[in-house]
Amino acid sequence: MDGDRNYEMTGEEFRRLGYRLVDLLAGWLDEVRDVPLTPGETPAEVRAALGDRGLPASGTPAGEVLEEAWRLLREHSLFSGHPRFAGYVISSAAPLGALADLMAAGLNPNVGAWKLSPMATEMEVQAVRWIAELLGFPSDCGGLLVSGGNMANFIGYLAARGRGARSRLRVYASKETHTWLEKAADLFGEVTVRSIGVDAEYRMDCGELELRIAEDMAAGLTPFLIVGSAGTVSTGAVDPLVRMRAIADTYGLWLHVDGAYGAPAAALPDASEDLRAVGLADSIAIDPHKWLYTPVEAGCVLVRRAAALRETFDHSPAYYRFEEEGAPVNFYQLGLQNSRGFRALKVWMQMKCAGRDGLVRMIAHDVEMAGLFAARVKAEPRLELMATGLSIVVFRWVGDGGMSEEELNRVNAELLDRVQASGELFLSNAVLEGRFGLRACFVNFRTRVEDVERMVRAVLDLGER
Repeated sequence: MDGDRNYEMTGEEFRRLGYRLVDLLAGWLDEVRDVPLTPGETPAEVRAALGDRGLPASGTPAGEVLEEAWRLLREHSLFSGHPRFAGYVISSAAPLGALADLMAAGLNPNVGAWKLSPMATEMEVQAVRWIAELLGFPSDCGGLLVSGGNMANFIGYLAARGRGARSRLRVYASKETHTWLEKAADLFGEVTVRSIGVDAEYRMDCGELELRIAEDMAAGLTPFLIVGSAGTVSTGAVDPLVRMRAIADTYGLWLHVDGAYGAPAAALPDASEDLRAVGLADSIAIDPHKWLYTPVEAGCVLVRRAAALRETFDHSPAYYRFEEEGAPVNFYQLGLQNSRGFRALKVWMQMKCAGRDGLVRMIAHDVEMAGLFAARVKAEPRLELMATGLSIVVFRWVGDGGMSEEELNRVNAELLDRVQASGELFLSNAVLEGRFGLRACFVNFRTRVEDVERMVRAVLDLGER
């Protein structure tokens, strides 16, 4: 019985299909500026396009499957690589990353143990070191690549807590912190998160932070972790990390920085002192698939004391015989996964291709586009600028004035729905002190000045309607 007839290919068959896919993707790259960003379909319409079919009894030729998959995705997708996509912190992915993913999938190393993936492991080690150097973090740190921000933050959180169950633990984070921390508290044991207030710029209130730590210690509780943000989700705010480092040192606490979005901006020549202070953290989470333009999935965690990862995660059963001469890195000992894909290849290839100067130039470009967008909003009487930070702009439609806050919230929520369905641009939202705003986040090397102008005009036109 020929068990591989559906999956095995000759080199010539693979070449023919590969060339066809590259041609399709290349055509999309040439037309991406001119196509609608999304068809704006309902879930029911997308499901109808796919069809409600069960698993087919017999297979379909690979070429037909490829053509069908491309047609479905090309006609019924939202394109985050579009130059007017500014909705969420998912960057336009560099085309080189797509080729890297093809190479990684074709060779398919298991980057869990060095013996299973010698060069892939060393390339991941090097990519982690390059990220640390970009952020001003010690290059002899520990670290690994993971699926995204949640997982990177989880690794930092668990390394801070260490092994062994401890009760009455306390974590401190501002109320603007991403929801990964709530998930971590739910998943990883008896921990209470102390939510700390923010100042007028949505940065953690360090006076309240010190007060809460002192209260908890006096009550016999166990503070162990302060979480700072380098680029909050809603406004791109950077917490006062310099002062938070000093507070952590005073009380003997671990400082973890969620820099999933904003940490790469620490490499900019004009980065603030607090943003550059990501290099002072005990651990950092960063997502290359956000502001390093890598295809999803790609997250990264850096830990200052490298041994903390192995102390936390190494469980080596007797059937694992992966120790080698020369003390190689076995990534299964440093994180939650045993079997791991080669997601590091796209990060390594893209960073090598761009270099530090290229990455800094693209990040600075995005900050500039956000600044232009904010200036255009400020100049338009029908729009109100609510907040800006890094490459994020939060604003709302106010029209000719006279609406209550409740009416403004309702009108802007409806406007967002129309924006997202328009195919002209894509924004998301933020709610600041009960006020509903539209949120533009620029992490897109394809965005140009004319795109910014077109985006603002589209919001004005949709608002008037």
